[in-house]
Amino acid sequence: MTKKKLDEREQHIVDLTADLQRTRADFENFRKRVDGEKQQAMERGEAKTALKLLPVIDTIERAILHTPHDIAEHSWVQGVAGLIKQLDKSLADMGVARIDAKPGTLFDPELHQAVHMDEAAEGPEEVIAEELQSGYTLAGVPIRHAMVKVTRR
Repeated sequence: MTKKKLDEREQHIVDLTADLQRTRADFENFRKRVDGEKQQAMERGEAKTALKLLPVIDTIERAILHTPHDIAEHSWVQGVAGLIKQLDKSLADMGVARIDAKPGTLFDPELHQAVHMDEAAEGPEEVIAEELQSGYTLAGVPIRHAMVKVTRR
């Protein structure tokens, strides 16, 4: 073979190697993108599922809160109260956690939704006076903000 043909073949090998490397890199980028999209789809599904359960939890909590004192120790009432614990555990297994909104907690607009502000109170800090509805996060990201009354201290 002539020197020219060898050079052409070597150049062809170099070109094919570069094409192969680009194809591998493109495939790796594609795989990473698909994995990310699958993860996002799974997280959206978990968030949707949790959001559908939250009104049920709210209703059970309100029912427990308004249980008449004369039947508070009844086993049926205790069983209904146990439902909340089971639902909370199931949500925790999914990565869903309650947002801390106890009275006295600092108000955080990233986590809390103020539905009432005590304008008469004075002070530099906005704190939660009362939690009206529980809020939840999924993997640290709010999926439902806690509805709260806010005051100053």
